[in-house]
Amino acid sequence: MTTIDGDLLGHVVREATGPEDREACFAVRKEVFVVEQGVPEDLEYDGRDDDAIQVLAVRDDGLPLGTGRLLYGPAAADRTGGDPSVGALGRLAVNRDARGRGLGAALVRAIEDAARERGLTAVDLHAQTHALGFYERLGYEAYGPEFLDAGIPHRSMRRAL
Repeated sequence: MTTIDGDLLGHVVREATGPEDREACFAVRKEVFVVEQGVPEDLEYDGRDDDAIQVLAVRDDGLPLGTGRLLYGPAAADRTGGDPSVGALGRLAVNRDARGRGLGAALVRAIEDAARERGLTAVDLHAQTHALGFYERLGYEAYGPEFLDAGIPHRSMRRAL
């Protein structure tokens, strides 16, 4: 569990457990990806959530602020070139009102911690191109060509743990 400091004092990032946490993760993703970015729901909810480690950022009053997930093992094979030592970070989303305060970085670090706990040595992700700088500041390096995912330009990135 990671307690976020600074102007997010009182907020916690933790692994999601139980159906209420899962619904909170989905609510954040729906707001950010489906409503804001226009991603079709059938693409956003891709059937992999049951095999993922979900992380959730919540305020002290329980309000969900952000989420992300880690796929690993067979669930991540198509995202990691089949390398079982590499996890796939995805579905990182922070509510509009909570952005710019370090919450996204805290979510990424919590996902990396979950990857380490499972013996993974690296994390891959598909970053929207506008977010490349964010991930670069966290130690990720882009590789491969730009591609479209849900009509949005992306690049693959990786960070060794």
